[in-house]
This record gives sequence, structure tokens and C-alpha cells, in this order.
Amino acid sequence: MGTYMKKKVVVGMSGGVDSSVAAWLLKEEGYDVTGVTIRTWQEDGEGLDREGICGGLAMAEDAKRVAEALGIPFYVIDLRTEFRHHVMEYFVREYLQGRTPNPCIACNRYVKWEALLERCLGMGADYIATGHYARIARLENGRYAIRNSVTASKDQTYALYRLTQEQLAHTLLPIGEYEKSQIRHMAEKAGLPVAYKPDSQEICFIPDDDYAGFIDRAAGEQVPGEGNFVDETGRVIGRHKGIIHYTIGQRRGLELPMGERVYVTGICPETNEVVIGKNENLFTEKVFCEKVNFMSVQDLEQPKRVLGKIRYNHKGTYCVIEKLPDGVVSALFEEPVRAAAPGQSICFYDGEYVLGGGIII
Repeated sequence: MGTYMKKKVVVGMSGGVDSSVAAWLLKEEGYDVTGVTIRTWQEDGEGLDREGICGGLAMAEDAKRVAEALGIPFYVIDLRTEFRHHVMEYFVREYLQGRTPNPCIACNRYVKWEALLERCLGMGADYIATGHYARIARLENGRYAIRNSVTASKDQTYALYRLTQEQLAHTLLPIGEYEKSQIRHMAEKAGLPVAYKPDSQEICFIPDDDYAGFIDRAAGEQVPGEGNFVDETGRVIGRHKGIIHYTIGQRRGLELPMGERVYVTGICPETNEVVIGKNENLFTEKVFCEKVNFMSVQDLEQPKRVLGKIRYNHKGTYCVIEKLPDGVVSALFEEPVRAAAPGQSICFYDGEYVLGGGIII
């Protein structure tokens, strides 16, 4: 590849080991690499000492150090407006409606890709790249699809199912071919200062994991107050703290003297009730989803047997999916699945490739 042919790639750098190695690998392959960190939620002076939090300023400092070690240009791009609208406001709105959102999927689709890609193409880049454990393939039908990463334990394909064909065509995912241990080894070999930095776990804009407290502060008077716990027949069995404190399948924190293990099996925002039942009440064979994004196929023209994952850490269960006249997709599972929570995503796999996915209703 002649130097005048060098493709420009902007790497979204979080200051963690995965995105740092992604940038190093692309540089080794001869790409013209620029590093960027997106600023997503922290206000000036807020949480500056918190390390490893996505979208924070401490993270930008780590990413800058890595970029200096690699000898690549580095910028911070402020996407706080887009993040607030597409991620934080969506998160609050969903909880107020009794659903369990997945903010990372929304962030990937609308912030890390849509907003960032637009800015980067405007800067003359050919591609954006991230440190996600996934691969991208061009299929025989001409469409792009996310493909499972080499390492099953770290696979992040579920979080990327909403990406569009245009976004996939301009995306590189260089670490999908490697195991995590290999990535850390490469970081050490390349002398990157974050080789043994731990992975971040929590939702970035709620570092204390207090979802209800965050929603209370964000939504104020809109937050529904206390209401009734009811059993599956509608009989009142106690009082709850407010629907934002609960999610389908939850057992902890119910404080109900039932004499047996009970779980949240339903949330009814219209009556401000939380339904309580037994573990077996959480299982279902049929799940419906909306806002479906097809990836490996343009559309679902006939029923198809696929592997369905109803949450990030679900191993997946085979199901037959069918598109209904109103655009909703039904998934009939071969074995019942537990705690399919409205608002969460369901992702469908055709072999190693993401066929598509949608939001559980």
C-alpha cells in the first residue's frame, strides 16, 4: 500500500486496553490513525477522580497518554448533547414507563456511531474503529453483518445489533479476532500504559449504581410514588417504593413476608402496581419485539429458525421468528426463556452472524 493510498481511520479510544490495542493494531497494519475520545456526560469538575468510566474526563487523560505512546494525533469530541438526548433521557423515560432499557445499545447506535461517524467522515476519515469484541463481514448477498468474536466470554455482538448498513460499511473492529489475554499481552508488548487496567462494569452515567436515585433527580415530580404489590390474581399483598425501583425477575429488596421465594413478574405503570409471582411465572415460550433492525438480511420474508438472546449475558436459545403484519416480530422459543423484560433487546443469530434484533415488548 503506497503512503498516498493510506486509509484514514478514527479510533474511538476509551482509555481502556481494548480500544488502545485496536489503535495499535490499525497503525501496525498501515492505516493513518487518529484517536478520539467522546465526552458524553460529565460536567466540568464532575467526577474527575473516577477512573475507567466511559465518557469521563479521567478516561480522556488515559486515552491521550496511549495516543502519545503510539505517536498518533488525539482529539476530544464533545457529544454531551447527543448523549443526553439519545441515552440519558431515553433511560429515564423507559423506567418511568415500567420498562428496563439498555443504554449501551442506544449509545452505540446513536452516539458512538451515528454522531461520531458523521463528525469523522466530515474530518476526511474513511472509517471509524472501536475496541469491541466482534467482527464485521460482507456476506454473499452484499450486506454487512456483525459476526461473533473469537472469544465467547467477551463477545459484544449483542450490543451492536442496531448498527445500520451505512455504519457497518465504515467500521473496523480489529480486536474481534483475539482473546482478551492476547489483547493484554499485545498491550504490554507495545508498551501501552493501560495494559493491565481493569474493565469498567457499571453504567457510565450512574457510577454509584443507584438507578432510582438518578431517575429521581432527573425526572423529579414525574416519578411515580409508592403503590401496591399485587399477586398474579390482582390481590394486594403489600406496598412498593415506586416502579422505578423494580425490574422483571428481581428478587432482592422486595421485603414481602411470603414464606417462599418470590419475584417481580410484571410492572404496570398505568395502575402503579408491581406484580409478584413465583419463579415459574417468569418463563415464557413466546417473546414479541418492535423497532426491529435487520442486519444480515434486508427483511424477514418467511419464518426462520435462529438463536435468540434476550439479554447481554444470556447464552441464547433457539427460536422460530416470524414477522407479523404490523411489523412486530414474534419469537417462539424451543425451550422457555426466563425474565424477558420489556425494554431490553432481543438479538437474533443466524449461525455466527447477527440477523437482527429488536426491543422486547
